Amino acid sequence: MRVDRIAPSLWTRIRSGMRRGAGAVERAGLENRNTRKRIVGSNPTLSATSLPRVRRILVLLAICLLAVPAPASATVTLAPEVEAFIQDMVRKHQFSDSSLRQMFAKVEPNPTVINAMTAPLTALPWYQFRNRYVDALRINGGVKFWQEHAATLARARREFGVPEEIIVATIGVESIYGRRTGSFGVLEALTMLAFSYPPRARLFRSELEHYLLLARESRFDVTRVKGSYAGAIGIPQFLPSSYRRYAVDFDGDGRRDLVGSPADAIGSVANYYKSHGWREGQLVVVPAEVDADGAPALVELGIKPRLNVGELKRRGVSPTTPVEEGPEAALIMAESETGPSYWLGLYNFYVITRYNRSINYALAVHELAQALRARFGPGG
Repeated sequence: MRVDRIAPSLWTRIRSGMRRGAGAVERAGLENRNTRKRIVGSNPTLSATSLPRVRRILVLLAICLLAVPAPASATVTLAPEVEAFIQDMVRKHQFSDSSLRQMFAKVEPNPTVINAMTAPLTALPWYQFRNRYVDALRINGGVKFWQEHAATLARARREFGVPEEIIVATIGVESIYGRRTGSFGVLEALTMLAFSYPPRARLFRSELEHYLLLARESRFDVTRVKGSYAGAIGIPQFLPSSYRRYAVDFDGDGRRDLVGSPADAIGSVANYYKSHGWREGQLVVVPAEVDADGAPALVELGIKPRLNVGELKRRGVSPTTPVEEGPEAALIMAESETGPSYWLGLYNFYVITRYNRSINYALAVHELAQALRARFGPGG
């Protein structure tokens, strides 16, 4: 499906008739709105003498916008996939057909969402990913976050059994402790992915459904929430389905606020891990050496633990730090600068991959957690 078929807003409908004027604006140094950069002043070559010309062009654009009437919401033609989604929401959840139709008619296509989805940072080699996420910014920021929220983190550990350093590291990797929570409109991102990204359309239609339900339950404006290009929200970057299932009110104010409440974010991350089977007091991952000939077959078994450590040892895997032979583990491979490196991922490692299904992600959370624990001290 073409991107520009999602929901033709007034700007989209007249864009094709105004290519010449829009081109003049861009040549004058204005950025396309889909780049999400500043409009005026983004081009250092934009001279003071060219500003009157730019203003005249903008005035003409405004006149054209006002001169073209928008069709009534009832006559807006949406893509068939969007129409079907609206009918499902009306049938299953008693949403208003006209309200949804008006909402989707205002969604602007943003190809940047698709571009980001097709080139995620988690696809980098491990050593490059590690340099981005296990760095001084996140270590120093994590120590400060831990100090500021020590009592809340300790309570989360007691209630959910998840160590403070794992909670802090997860928030650090996700949003640098709430500093970078995303600049994409969540409705816009989820709509793009639900109807213009076939490889994962089913997942993101479900997330769009959860987002609309979350907005109704929590009484917020769906058009105002910002998040990641994948529609993840707040300090812990929960997708809407996870927000609805695992977010908790950990500060006791009667709301589950993952955007503005660090306490709710802490409790929700801990609840997420516990709900996915976190095993209190057990290891996450240990480095290992392995016979090169036998490694591929063991790696292909996947990241979910299937063989106990003793069996893996008998198949040529040698943990380089002590680990009991009874627990199940998986052989994990990631690219270092010198070639493949191997680890034994135990069940808690698998649990971290439920948050983000990437070996790089889980390794980064683990290594950042280790660095934070070393800095903060064994006694907390």
